[in-house]
Amino acid sequence: MTACDGQSITQARANEHKVERNDMPLTLTLTEGVLPAGTENQAIEELTKSMLERHGLTGNSVMTPNITATLHVLPKNQTFSGGKPFSGAWVEWKVPSFAFADRGVQQGFFDDATDIIEKLSGNKQPRNQIYVNVVHAVDGAWNLDGKAMTNEELGQAIQQG
Repeated sequence: MTACDGQSITQARANEHKVERNDMPLTLTLTEGVLPAGTENQAIEELTKSMLERHGLTGNSVMTPNITATLHVLPKNQTFSGGKPFSGAWVEWKVPSFAFADRGVQQGFFDDATDIIEKLSGNKQPRNQIYVNVVHAVDGAWNLDGKAMTNEELGQAIQQG
């Protein structure tokens, strides 16, 4: 038996259930040498885990796969403070405006993120050279399943996970 476009029914059903990602991206930018080579993936994993834990979303089937990350390791001559080269670490989230809205969540995650980078650096990266920030999207400007969703709609989808 085939669907009208020539796909099998099994293939058609599989396509019906594909979910487009509502990525809540983490960007981790490091000066080369801040973390020992090979520990960057662990940093991403621990930062993701902390974000989910701090929001009470550990194991949430909607949120967990939608936490994505990019890693940027830049040469020492491409990171600056006060216009002078230096070694830094930057942790940045792009999220809907309700994420990280609670002050306790902000403080807890920022502490976690700083601790994670400091620990993985072998306690060599100074805490005052680890930067954490959050960028919020405008309400209604977040995508889930190919549809722009309001915070309320997105919250409802997350609650189902």
